[in-house]
This record gives sequence, structure tokens and C-alpha cells, in this order.
Amino acid sequence: MPEGHSIHRLARQFDDVFAGERLAVTSPQGRFSSGAALLDGRVLESARAHGKQLFLRFEGPLYLHVHLGLYGAWDFGGDATFRGASSIGAPRRVGEREVADDDGDAAYAGPPPPVGAVRVRLASEHGWADLRGATVCSVATQPEVDAVLARLGPDPLGPPPFGTDPGEDFAQRVNRRRTPLARLLMDQSVVAGIGNVYRAELLFRARLDPALPGAALGTGRALGLWADAVEALGQGVRDGRIITTDPSLWTGPEGSLPPPEDAHWVYKRQGLECRVCGTFVLLADEAGRKLYWCPACQNG
Repeated sequence: MPEGHSIHRLARQFDDVFAGERLAVTSPQGRFSSGAALLDGRVLESARAHGKQLFLRFEGPLYLHVHLGLYGAWDFGGDATFRGASSIGAPRRVGEREVADDDGDAAYAGPPPPVGAVRVRLASEHGWADLRGATVCSVATQPEVDAVLARLGPDPLGPPPFGTDPGEDFAQRVNRRRTPLARLLMDQSVVAGIGNVYRAELLFRARLDPALPGAALGTGRALGLWADAVEALGQGVRDGRIITTDPSLWTGPEGSLPPPEDAHWVYKRQGLECRVCGTFVLLADEAGRKLYWCPACQNG
């Protein structure tokens, strides 16, 4: 499932290529025809991400609310003015990498014929975006958007609500629960945007036992975990991938991003030696999701 950094990249891309444009909104698949009719012909004013939720604000205001889930993805294209990733979402061929559009100088004849089950297509004079496979694709009013946001925890990529400290908010949400940290970090009502990869990597970087109850973490360590989440997800936005290891471990050309096998400390490294202590990385089922950790480095 795309994690929070990918959704923030999506919001930024929509702002860059469509904000201020009057869009044609259709549902080639047909499943979103009534919703598309409500948005068709309206100006896209702005895009916002909070955790794994994307909100495209159209004049009215009405919102296109999208949660990609496990299989959702957006594909983009357009004329020579279009700049950005050609696809963002899941499934991925390699980690969280997005493929740049290298055909920007070709003559633009409008959006191509839809391929596959395109739930919704947004099209401007200069470009298009197709959504497939999303868990949530709906039209929402402002009160409905506010209700969704009220159910979510703070987002490490912000911005924070006025008058609140998101780190303190996160610490309070964690410290009042006896649920294991491994579950709390995946609970979007505790912290929005962290998924399976960041969960494993943040806990390793903090040397925290995934089974430690939230109430045993304490405010200081909770604030440290929050600060690292802000840094890690921010790097994901910059790189377009989840990279959590130190550059000293990377192989490949100097100055380039690491190959996938060098990008993580423990994620998908079960049975391999820990990069720090040499103990074998373990894999377990945690509430139906795969959990990776080092039993030696993360024993407290």
C-alpha cells in the first residue's frame, strides 16, 4: 500500500499540473459515473494529503476523496508542459519508485483511450490523470472531509492543525494505550501515513521492541520517534522512494540513490544478517501484516 509520502507527492503533482484548471471528469469504467457528473466542468482549486487520504478540492466546494488502498494507482500524461511522475501508487515494480515521463516533447493529441478499469479520468487542455483500483473514490462535501480528518491522527508531513503540537499529540495518543507499538504505528487514528515499510524501519532506527506497549514508551522516546518519522517521510517525498539506511551502506554509483537491496535496515530482510549486529532479521505476522525486526538491536 502506498504510504504517506507517496500521497503527499500526489497532492503536489495535482497542484502543479491541474490546480486552477477546469477539468473534464469522466468514469470510463462506469462505476463512478454519478460522482464524475457532479465534478465534471468544475475548476480544481487545490489538492491536499493527510496520511494516506487524498482530497482534491473542486469549486463549490466539492472534493474528490481517494484512498488508494493496496491496489490503487494514478497514471498521468500530457503535452510538453506536463512535468512529473507518470504514475504514482501501487502495485510497484521496484519499491516506491515512480517513472518519469520521457515523452513530453511528443505531439499531444489528448488523453489516450482508457486501458483497463479506469475508475475516474481527469482531463484538462494539457494533460490527464487516470485512477484505477482505489479502495475509496467518492465525492465529499466539506463537512464530510472534516469528519474523515477528525478520525485521523497527526500526519508527520503536516501541516499541523492551528494551535496544536503534532508531536505532543502523537505522544499522548501512544502513551495512553497498552497496545504494542507495532500495531499503534499502523493505526491511522494514532498517526496518519505510516505503513508497513516505515513501521519496520522507524522501530529499528529507534531500537524499539515492536511488542513494547505504547504506555511504556514515555513522552521523550515518543517525541523522538515522531521526529524521526518527520525526517524519514520527508526524505521519502524528496526521493520518491522509501530509503532509510545510511549512505555509507549503499553500493552503486556515487551520488545516486541506492539499489532496493540497500535501501532498508530490516524490511524484507528476514533471514539475512542485521546490518548493525549480525543477528538474523526475523519475520512475524502482526495483525495480518508482516513485521520485520532485529531481536538483538530491538530488545528494549
